[in-house]
Amino acid sequence: MNQLWAKKIIAPLFVCACFMMLFHNGYSFGFFAHRKINRMAVFTLPPEMIGLFKNNIEFLSERSIDPDRRAHAVPGEAERHYIDIDHYGVHPFCVMPVRWNEAAERFSEDTLRRYGILPWHIDKMVYRLTRAFADGETERILLLSAHLGHYVADACTPLHTTRHYNGRTPAQRGIHAFWESRLPELFASNYHFFTGRAEYIPDPLEKAWELIKISHYKTDTIFHVFDSLSAAFPEDQMYAYEMRGQSTTRVYSQPFSSAFHYGLNGMVERQMQRAVKTTGDFWFTAWVNAGQPDLQNFEQQTVSDRFLHFLRKQSNSWGRVKAPAGRPNPTGESFQ
Repeated sequence: MNQLWAKKIIAPLFVCACFMMLFHNGYSFGFFAHRKINRMAVFTLPPEMIGLFKNNIEFLSERSIDPDRRAHAVPGEAERHYIDIDHYGVHPFCVMPVRWNEAAERFSEDTLRRYGILPWHIDKMVYRLTRAFADGETERILLLSAHLGHYVADACTPLHTTRHYNGRTPAQRGIHAFWESRLPELFASNYHFFTGRAEYIPDPLEKAWELIKISHYKTDTIFHVFDSLSAAFPEDQMYAYEMRGQSTTRVYSQPFSSAFHYGLNGMVERQMQRAVKTTGDFWFTAWVNAGQPDLQNFEQQTVSDRFLHFLRKQSNSWGRVKAPAGRPNPTGESFQ
């Protein structure tokens, strides 16, 4: 009886705990930043749209983290969060076609998927959201909007554009979560997020590639600033121990984090602002491309309990996977 109990209770809990350790280390920007970006993007929308989105702002914020939660559980999801553009050479933007069919013909679809498909997936998400607006399906509109905001934020995260996503050297290991999670958590309360009114984007795919290019050109700065500070800080001053939940975790210290943040000269704030503005732009563009359907009749609609139950059930299933899928976790070694 005791053995049976162990198999039925302890083993699944162990699997879940292992998954949650992977899940906690996370993929992009950090849960805090993703929620913040989607929340603030709502305020870029015009009067014709803002009612529906503002009345469901908590849903849009909370569901922004769904793609990260399923990245280790659903095969084919992880590749949507990044593009290792530096795999394609010293001048990758000169050789990589913007359009999917042309890129697949040149490099093969398997290669594209292996090294990430983020810009193309953003374009696909804009198309799906456009169809949802045209069909007048409010729950689908809200869920796709939340998820689209996640991928846009990923494209504004420089370390999502390089195969050295967690550092070029062993000494830089951990830089991924440092840039996109710890810095926003420590300093975003002082950021300015009112980025202006959403604007129409004529070519969403071109815009997605623009985000990737801007982000990628910042990676050298991130590594350089980190290395410079690492040489100046004794190790016992670089790190500290903080309580996270009920466990003690080693993190970069407040002084080292402040120095890194200052050395980046506002980079994290600017990239979060870019994510906020572009998320709103894409939401607005999808609505315009759908024919600007009247959303005022839906302003007071909220997501149904039935739909929320379905989403909770889906989320629970992600936590029960026995073997993580997709790209290695960003806390793993990516240096060569």
